[in-house]
Amino acid sequence: MGKHRAHLVWDWNGTLLDDIGAVIEATNACFEEVGLPPITLERYRELYCVPVPLFYERLLGRLPTEEEWAVMDDAFHRHYWARAAACGLADGAAELLAAAREFGRTQSLLSLAPHDRLVPLVRRYGIEEWFVRVDGRTDRSTSGKAEHMVRHLLALDGVPPERTVVIGDARDDAVAAAHVGARAVLYTGGSHSRAGLEGAGVPVVDTLAEAVAVAEDMVG
Repeated sequence: MGKHRAHLVWDWNGTLLDDIGAVIEATNACFEEVGLPPITLERYRELYCVPVPLFYERLLGRLPTEEEWAVMDDAFHRHYWARAAACGLADGAAELLAAAREFGRTQSLLSLAPHDRLVPLVRRYGIEEWFVRVDGRTDRSTSGKAEHMVRHLLALDGVPPERTVVIGDARDDAVAAAHVGARAVLYTGGSHSRAGLEGAGVPVVDTLAEAVAVAEDMVG
């Protein structure tokens, strides 16, 4: 599997799922609860980072306490999941996923969204069949995607890292790819500004179609 063409590891939130609007709405609803001023999309993309507590440090000027983090994390997810079902897939995502088999690509999905929330959503959008594996987060870790990527690739028997390309919307996706010896392409439709993504030192694109084309060139 995946020995002759690229294997793509897709991110979910902000990449395949066009949910940045819901993220901003949920963030501001959370901020209202804890007495923080609202944030614009541009400011969010400028400041957002993983681990997420560091994002709040950039906003507050200090790391939140454990109690503050627990309150903010709970509030954000409560507001986000109330909005998530109304989000659609990114432009062209379904078509790109369906076309993979024709071009000999394999693909999987790795997300920091909770696994028990992720799988039903992927099924609802009718795209589960295009992935050889779907993995969401099964713990409460906030440390990023790198160790999750290790486990994900180990479970993909026969997929070599050198032919694997991670497609995501955050610098953390590039960090996770490098951690396992894979490559990455970053997409500007999600959580980071283009300038922020370019600091990761990997290709940055404005559409998912471009991301797939660049990924194929990387391993072709």
